[in-house]
Parts: sequence; C-alpha cells; structure tokens
Amino acid sequence: MVASELALLEQNGCDARLWSVSNDVIDGTSSKIKAAVEAPYSRPARDQLARVIGVFAPTVVHVHNFFPLLSPSVYDACRAGGVAVVQTLHHYRTICPGAQLVRDGHPCEDCIDGSPYQAALHGCYRGSRVGSLAVASMVDIHRRRGTWSRKVDRFIALTAFAKSKFVAGGFPADRIIVKPNFAEDRPVNGSAARTGGLFVGRLSPEKGIETMLRAWGGVDVPLRVVGDGPLRRKVDHAARPGLVPLGWRSAAEVADEMARSSFLLLPSVWPENFPMVIAEAFCQGLPVIASRIGALAEILQEGTTGLLFSPGDPVDLAAKVRWASGHPEAMRAMGTNARKTYEKEYSPAASFRQLTTIYEAAIEQSRCTGGATHVQK
Repeated sequence: MVASELALLEQNGCDARLWSVSNDVIDGTSSKIKAAVEAPYSRPARDQLARVIGVFAPTVVHVHNFFPLLSPSVYDACRAGGVAVVQTLHHYRTICPGAQLVRDGHPCEDCIDGSPYQAALHGCYRGSRVGSLAVASMVDIHRRRGTWSRKVDRFIALTAFAKSKFVAGGFPADRIIVKPNFAEDRPVNGSAARTGGLFVGRLSPEKGIETMLRAWGGVDVPLRVVGDGPLRRKVDHAARPGLVPLGWRSAAEVADEMARSSFLLLPSVWPENFPMVIAEAFCQGLPVIASRIGALAEILQEGTTGLLFSPGDPVDLAAKVRWASGHPEAMRAMGTNARKTYEKEYSPAASFRQLTTIYEAAIEQSRCTGGATHVQK
C-alpha cells in the first residue's frame, strides 16, 4: 500500500519522497534489546527524520508504520519542523500489542480499554512475553501521554469498524477519517470462463485455513489456493482434484486467476481490517464469500457483492459455496456490482481524491506549508 500510494501521488504531480528503514537489521541479541528499549521512543529515529525534513521541507509527513525501529518519536520531529502529520492505521498495534485483536485463535479486545500489559502475560506479540512487554510499554506510555490526541493531525482508518475500535481505545474520533485501501486497475479478461473458488493470502491460522479445508471435505466445487505460510504443508497434504495449491503467484497471475474464478474465498477467523485482496477481486468483477467478522460484513453487501457465513463454521461455508455453485447467474450479477463498487470506492482515482482531502485537512489543522513525504518501517 505504501508503494501504491507513493506512485499514486507521483502520477498526479505531487512532490513525494519515501523515507524508510528495515526491520531486517534486527538480527542479533544486542540489536533486539536495543529495538525493545527504543520501541516506545527512539531519539535516533527522531533526529534522522528531522534531518530529512530539514532537507526536503515537506508539508505533510504520512506515517504508515513506526514499529519498532522508528517509534512515535517521529511525530516530534514533524512537530519541531512545523509539518502536518497523517497516520494510516493499517493494523491495531497501537491498541493491541498483538496487532490483530485476536488471541489463541479467537477475537480478543481486552487491551482496547484495559491494561496493554495483559499481552505480556499471554505472549501476544510473536509468542514472546519479553517482546510483548516491549510493545505493551509503547502502547501504555503513549496512551498516558496523550500522543494520539496531541501529535497526529489526521488518522486514516481503513473501515468504520476499525475506526470504532480505535475510538474505543482512546483515539480522537474527529481526527479519524475512513479511507479504504485501493488496487491498481487491471483489465478484466471478459473472455475467461469463470468456474470454482479462489483463495489468495497467507496460509496461517487467523485466515481460517482450517475452516476452509474442513468445508472442502464435503464440497464438490473446485478451489485454487494461492499463498504460503505456516499451514502450507497442511494445504498441500489436503490437495486433491477439487483443491489445488498453487503457491505464490505474481500480481498479474493472481488477476488472471481471479478473472477465471466464480468467487473469492475469505474465511478469516480474526477481525480483518481491509484485506487488499477484496479490492483486487472487485477490480476483476469477482464476488467474495467471506466470514461475517470484523470489517468484512461492512465491506461486503450480502447478496449484492458477495455472501457471508458464520466465522469458523465449515458447515455454513459449505452451504454458501454450494449455493454459489448452483446460482451462476446471481454470482455473475454480484461480480458486476463488485466492479462498479471498485470503480466508485477502491480505484486509484477515488483514493487520490480521498487522500488529498485528508492531507488538506491535516495541513489546515497544523497550519504549515511545503511538500509531502511517506514514512514506512
């Protein structure tokens, strides 16, 4: 999304620059300890961004991810430089140390209005209690300091569902604007025959892979699985004529797979924010069958752009898949609606209009002038 937004700004004549660091440098014990200590506040990152701001003189700094190497200290560099700050809330790290609002495979919101140190007890960050303690400390310190209320001019939440969770976690509602992800417009292959289902994403527990595999034990509908992850071996083992693992594919290849599928499958068991794959599917005129969880029930209009089923329920999922297979005309109509929705809400043009409006609001609030830059971890 960072690369896409940066390209979008440049294509529309904006003077934009990317400043980023990589977490790959955290490769030893000493660097891990240093990253944990500086996760709540990194003076080196603040000073480095201050130098970038001094040279580039932007109007807006758009922060995408500051954890763990940059930290919220980057906001102070912006404030010192008189620069407006926009922060995209791609995940829930600032109110949930595990970032996904899920624990042990089930939705969890304990840290939203409770102590974030609960995450340390459960090892919510990568199964590590020490790592979780570092993240919880970051969440707690900036919650108590009022960082989110005082140092960011506009937040971007990807859905109304996400906005409601951040507001519950203490973020200022009047500064959070809902702007969904967008996808590049790829031509739809109208000549391709559409058949069967398609899964695209991480092959990991929170994506509902177990639910998908159990559902396909009693479904005679083809399913192609694109992706990789910790459950890759289980998916490969389940392979049969009706379920075909494809591994990773390029964006163009995924678009081709979408163009010849009847529906996209999104069986997540965690409260998704805004999966990019939905915008990509809608671009290809592909309806979606998804769990009724998180923002998915907000993004999809049941019976109009897709179907919803009870999360973690393979029986309900199988029933929806059979219905979709038996009603091809209805699914094609949903695909047409999905494409119309893409053009209106998830296209580059729609995203640029929203993004510039958000920047203007942030600039007005901070009363500064200049250019624009992006920050990524």
